[in-house]
Amino acid sequence: MKKQIIAAAVAATMTSVALADISITGSTKVNYTATEYDSAAVANTNAVATEHDIKIVGKNGDTSYTVSLEMDNAEDNGIDVEDNYITTKIGDFSVKAGDWDNGNNFLRESSRTNNSAEISTNVGPAKVTWWSGHGTADDKFTLSTDVAGASVKFVTQAKDQEYVVSGNVAGIGATVHMDANNAANTDKRSVELTGKLGGMGVKFVDVDTDTGAYFGGDMWYGDWEQTYGAAGTATAQGTATGLWYAQKGMDIRAVELSTAVAGNDVKFRHIAVDKDTATVDANDRTINRVIVTRPLAGGTTLEVMYTDAEETGDTAASYSQLDVELSVKF
Repeated sequence: MKKQIIAAAVAATMTSVALADISITGSTKVNYTATEYDSAAVANTNAVATEHDIKIVGKNGDTSYTVSLEMDNAEDNGIDVEDNYITTKIGDFSVKAGDWDNGNNFLRESSRTNNSAEISTNVGPAKVTWWSGHGTADDKFTLSTDVAGASVKFVTQAKDQEYVVSGNVAGIGATVHMDANNAANTDKRSVELTGKLGGMGVKFVDVDTDTGAYFGGDMWYGDWEQTYGAAGTATAQGTATGLWYAQKGMDIRAVELSTAVAGNDVKFRHIAVDKDTATVDANDRTINRVIVTRPLAGGTTLEVMYTDAEETGDTAASYSQLDVELSVKF
């Protein structure tokens, strides 16, 4: 009798495992960077950094739970819980609740609001989404649809409006993004064009900000941080953190050329940043970057990136850097 009970318990456990719908994906990478500054007063650096990400999704019918974990060398507590949310369907409505990253774009860096909620549904050809953080001032409404082959999105939140239109014309992809904000001199806009020139891929982006606005985001044109000092000036680039900080009123233009050479993916990027004045002055920047990527045996990828960054009038923020990265996804 005892053996039968044990056998039944084991069988029940095996059944629950077999029926569970759980997926685990992730990535890990290690970077070695060697940075040489133009200023002799700034010490050159050599550093090794690691980044590990794991995403776990559990699903039961139309309901799923997602948790994303980040384990970087810079995390004091070892593990940082990133996304942590549930999604489900209630009739014609899709519901999402918890903590999640809203993603980067050319005008802003990503952000996360804890314990937020989102409800969306289709109304005719359009999708309507309501999002809320912790008060009516946070409420955000999004309307997205297709018009004559173009994707159109309109977002309104606290008297601020956001417009995104993207489409393809004669093989050239175009995306226009505009933020019309209620506060004076805080509007910003971006235009991205993508296409082919012979066998070469081409990207171009133009970002303009008003005198009281600044761009951000971790995009192909750089990892720009929306952080500046109390006086409204940019935090010094390079010496303290090695990050790129956007200053109010800055504009940016960037071009990327990409091709394949002997099994390698090769990209060249030229990035020009203007402080939004008529003359060349401090914080105007020119950045040239070459990236070579090659898949290796065993599922790993090798990326070698060389960057030359020059900031007008500031040799302490001007540098050249070699970044060698080994990464794997699973």
